[in-house]
Order: sequence, then structure tokens, then C-alpha cells
Amino acid sequence: MKRVKMLIGVILILLMATPAFAQQRGQQQQRFGVDERRAQAQEELRTLKHSTQTIRWRMVMPWSRGIHFYDMAQHFADSVALASGNRLQIRVFSAGELVGAMESFDAVSSGAAEIGHDWPGYWKGKNENFVSFGSVPFGLDNEGYNIWLYQRGGLEQMQELYGRYNLVAFPVGNGGQEMGFYSNKRATKMEDFRGMRLRTVGWYMDIMNQLGASVTPLPGGEIYLALERGVIDGAEFSTPAMNVAMGFDQITKYVLSPGVHQPSVQCAIFINKQAWEKLPRDLQWIVKIAAQQTQLWSNHWQENLNIQAIAMHQKNVEFVRMDDDAITAFARQTKAYLEDLKSKHPDVKKTLDSQEQFKKDFAAWREIRGGLAPWPLDDYINGRRFQ
Repeated sequence: MKRVKMLIGVILILLMATPAFAQQRGQQQQRFGVDERRAQAQEELRTLKHSTQTIRWRMVMPWSRGIHFYDMAQHFADSVALASGNRLQIRVFSAGELVGAMESFDAVSSGAAEIGHDWPGYWKGKNENFVSFGSVPFGLDNEGYNIWLYQRGGLEQMQELYGRYNLVAFPVGNGGQEMGFYSNKRATKMEDFRGMRLRTVGWYMDIMNQLGASVTPLPGGEIYLALERGVIDGAEFSTPAMNVAMGFDQITKYVLSPGVHQPSVQCAIFINKQAWEKLPRDLQWIVKIAAQQTQLWSNHWQENLNIQAIAMHQKNVEFVRMDDDAITAFARQTKAYLEDLKSKHPDVKKTLDSQEQFKKDFAAWREIRGGLAPWPLDDYINGRRFQ
């Protein structure tokens, strides 16, 4: 009997070693999780030619030098230059150098400039749905945006929306979660926010107004003086790292956390459609790949800077966490506000429903993997689990 079992075992081992079995096994594995770009790359490489011409583009944006969003745009331009051997040169213009900050969208759409960089929510006056691709209160974090954009059809929705304005768009830069309100007033309960004069933008501005605050969308350069002079009681701008240069922690006592208004801040490039179509295909691929590289780099760059930024902040301000009841109230008002938006704007409904469906689909894995947050090992041993 032992000899029979040994013989069967030897046969199985030999069978598994045969090319036919290995090929069949590989095919079975391949059926789950296929890199769709593989076939596209093979097809492209049959006809793709190395272009030799030098092309020069001008990039416009809402950012001034010194703001990290500007650095994200410059990083992308540098990546394109390096990968193309400087065949595609993108000169970066800060706000006001070539066109005004809020004129960049129209400048690229009309062809006055070839490319722009943005936070999509700035263009909500053109279509409310642009905000969905920048940040949504209680919406997608950095991980969520990447999965939704690249794997769940979000990029196609983004390009369809920008395409209506003669533009081709790609995600380029995610700064991660933003800070809450800097304030000289300690606020933890919902009633504490009623009557407060605040600075924020986008959909959160409307939500806070509905909750009884008085909100104004001051430009970034005007926030410091407004806080210092008491014109406003609190303001949010961006991530800890981006806020360091703004100096808010020097003139306020508290940071009201968490920043539920922006679980992450997503940026994009937008390219004049005619300029894109004139671009040789090999350079188009370089633009696409450089965009994804910048998307990856921007987040780990920001999060590493946040380590230093938080240490600097902790010397000057107290981080105050809102009560769970207050956070719940914010979430309920956000849901009501977004549902109303969806009823009025079909584009918003399509995109937000898509994002919410992704969150639902991802929830099971998020819960199963939960409890293994990467805290320092001693903290984990002492019972710290979730984040």
C-alpha cells in the first residue's frame, strides 16, 4: 500500500513539472487579475516610432511658487523632460505670470497655453461635478482616489468631463488628507461652530453655512491677515506640510480635527485637445506615465513632510478632536447636501454614485484588514490597533 501511495505521489510531482501542466496552471492564475495594458503595449509597440522633433509647451496654474502644488506641477514637467530626452519641454508659469490664477482653465481650453495644472474643484462654476475629482467631504482618501481613478472608471469620467471643454486630463498629484480648521476658538461640539466666521471652499463651504457658520472662500494669500486681525475665527487651507509656509500655527491656538472636508486633495493636469492630438504617440505615452509617476511621488513626498510639519505644529497649537456626535452631525448634513446636489446635477450623481459604490465594494476588505494599522510595534503590543 505504501508503494502505491509513493507511486501516486511521484506521478503527481512529475505531472506538475510538465510544461503542459505548468502552462495550464499559469492560464488559470492569469484569468484572475490581468494587466490590461499588456495587450495595449504589445499592439502599440508594433507601430510606435521614436519621434525626433522638439516640442515646447507652456503650463499655467492657480499656484504661486512656494506652494507645494506648484512643485507637483514642476515635478511632472521635469519627469516629462527626463523621460523624453528633453524632446518635450514644458515651461511652468506660476499664477499671474502668463495668465491670472483663475484664467488658466480658459487659457488652455482656447489654446492660449498648451497645458495647465489644477485642483479640479476650482471649476465648479463651469460644472458642479469638477469638485468630485478634487475632494469630497467624507469622500475618497488617497488610496481610494487611486483605485477609483485607475481601476474603477474614474479617469474615464474625468476625461469625459474635461473633454467637453476641449481638454484632455490626467490625475497629477494627491497631497493626502488635509488639516481641519485653525482657530483661536476651541470647538468640539456642533453648537460651537454655529456663528463662527470660517474660511473654506467647495462643497464644504455650503455645508458649513447650512450648519450655522458664516463662511467665505478667501484666496490663500488673504487667509493669514484675516486670521491675525480677527476678521475670521478659523480657516482651513491644505495639508500640514503645505500649511507650514502659511504660518497659521503662529497666530492661532487650536487645530480643530479631523479634516473631514478633504480626506485627500486630488490635483490634475489638463491639456488642450489640439495640442495633445499633435503630440507624437511616443510622447503621449511619456506624458501618461509621467503623470502616474507624479501621482505616486506627490503623496509619499507630502506624507514624509507631514512628519516634520506636525512636529513643528505641536510646539505652537493644540490639536482638538471634534466629538463623535459633531462628526456624525457633519456626516449627516454632508449626505443631505450631496443627495440634493445629485438630484439637481446628473453629472454629480453619476460620479458620486460611482465613488460610493467603490467604497461599498471595498468595505469588506477594509474591515478584514483593519486592526493591523502600522503603529510603532510597542504601541501595537500595548493595544493600539485602529486608525
